[in-house]
Amino acid sequence: MTDNDGQVAGLLLAAGGGRRLGGRPKALLEHRGRPLVEHAAGMLREAGCTRVHVVLGARADAVRKQTDLSGCVLVDNPEWEEGMGSSLRAGLESLRGTGATGALVSLVDQPGIGPEAAARLLAAHRSPATLASASYGGKRGHPVLLGADHWAGVAATATGDQGARAYLKAHADAITLVECADVARPYDIDTAADLARYLE
Repeated sequence: MTDNDGQVAGLLLAAGGGRRLGGRPKALLEHRGRPLVEHAAGMLREAGCTRVHVVLGARADAVRKQTDLSGCVLVDNPEWEEGMGSSLRAGLESLRGTGATGALVSLVDQPGIGPEAAARLLAAHRSPATLASASYGGKRGHPVLLGADHWAGVAATATGDQGARAYLKAHADAITLVECADVARPYDIDTAADLARYLE
């Protein structure tokens, strides 16, 4: 476990509607008997994030009722249908004024990424200027650690399903890559085939 003194908040993006999964919200998909959103929030806590913000969108009311996210700050994103960018903007905005100097951004549909990988990213945090990303065989992936100095720039470029991609591409030279292939598998659950392969 990494002790970051509360400096780095966990930011879980869990608003997706699962269009390619027949409209089943990803947050409510079950993995080992529990909803994915509970696994993902617990992973961030276990890694060392004392503050965890969870961005909800599709069927947010159902997610609130059917899951145990006690201790988390729940952030509603009414524009979730615009894509991941809107959720990232909402999540970063919710962290303003909390004292957090960084955000460890994780996606709800990547259950193969556990606390070991997230803890490595937390350990890479040095200051609000830090920009770090998990890498898998040298290829950048999730989670991503965004120091607070970068939040405004990320929010300005987070559109559609891009998330932080455009900002990270423009600042590639500043990113600390943290190899995680030995402790995590970065697959996404986007389709029914993914669901059958990884969850059921």
